[in-house]
Formats: sequence, structure tokens, C-alpha cells
Amino acid sequence: MDLQDQLKNLFPDHVPSNEPEEIEETAHELFVQKEPMICKFEKRKGKPTTIIEGYEGDEEDFKILAKEIKTKLSVGGSFKDGAIIIQGDYRDKIMKILQDKGFKTKRVGG
Repeated sequence: MDLQDQLKNLFPDHVPSNEPEEIEETAHELFVQKEPMICKFEKRKGKPTTIIEGYEGDEEDFKILAKEIKTKLSVGGSFKDGAIIIQGDYRDKIMKILQDKGFKTKRVGG
């Protein structure tokens, strides 16, 4: 007894459709702002961290941006209180990624 027969036994009234479901996927665009985003360097508990602040758009968009930065740089980090916190000093690389996306950036600290 194969899977199709088992399904017919469980759901005798079901009529399977042969058409695959089409899901439209729309590209998500980030809000590009006029004010520059601030990339600053801090030491927290003796370890270097890069903090990105100043995003004026939706918080969900900022979380998506945080995940993308962490993935591209292969580093850890978090999103807290409207700021992206990246482990390590990656200001130059992060600024390059943000500028490629159309953001203005400002380097602060050290």
C-alpha cells in the first residue's frame, strides 16, 4: 500500500488537484533615508563591537538588514533598542555594504 492509497483511505472525499500552487514573491525594498546611519566602535566587556544606529524606517526592515549584514560578514551580533550590534570591528566593511544599498554612512569613534 503506497502513500496515495493510504491518503484515499483516510480522506475518501478528497479530490486531488494536479495544478501546482503559484506563489508570487515580491522583492522587499528598504527605506532609504536622508540622514546618515552611524557606524561606531565600542569596547564592551573588553571586546570590540560595531554599533549601527540611526535607521528611520520600519523596525522589521532594520532587523532584515541586521541579518543580512551578519550573514555577509559571517559574524555574530544582535538587534537591540533600535541598534545593530556586531561582534568585532567591521566598520569599513559594514559601511561598504550599506553604501552599496544606497545608505549614507558616518564613521564614529576610534
